[in-house]
Amino acid sequence: MKFDIDRCIKLGLLKRIPSSKEKAEGSIKNAENWLREAENNLRNLAFRSCILTSYLAMFHAARAILFIDGFREKSHFAVARYLEDKYVKTELLEREWVDILDFYRETRHEDQYSINFFATKEESEKAFQSAKEFVKRMKELFRKISNLT
Repeated sequence: MKFDIDRCIKLGLLKRIPSSKEKAEGSIKNAENWLREAENNLRNLAFRSCILTSYLAMFHAARAILFIDGFREKSHFAVARYLEDKYVKTELLEREWVDILDFYRETRHEDQYSINFFATKEESEKAFQSAKEFVKRMKELFRKISNLT
């Protein structure tokens, strides 16, 4: 089943709201705060927490794009579908970023609901590095689309 923006709206996974540069900028700040927390978790050998906070940095950075476009998510899944439908299809965003967001969303889900989840230092370092690059890429996209609106 294909989940494009219209289907996500119909299913209640996305909701139209007034475009808000203020909320978008706030979401970017949240992403940066989560990145700092992820770095602290990594430094303190809290590997599961590092992966979780790295994902939250990515989520909030991606969410900024929705806010500037006038959308609010009701599902983490819908954030990736939105980026995929609106920005990957139009070649304003590379597919790899949606894949990274999906991977860490699924990892977060496994961590929260599995009784057997274990995180290594290497996985945590990779999550943190991915988050830094993801946030940087979303900030670039945010600047680009902010100038278009």
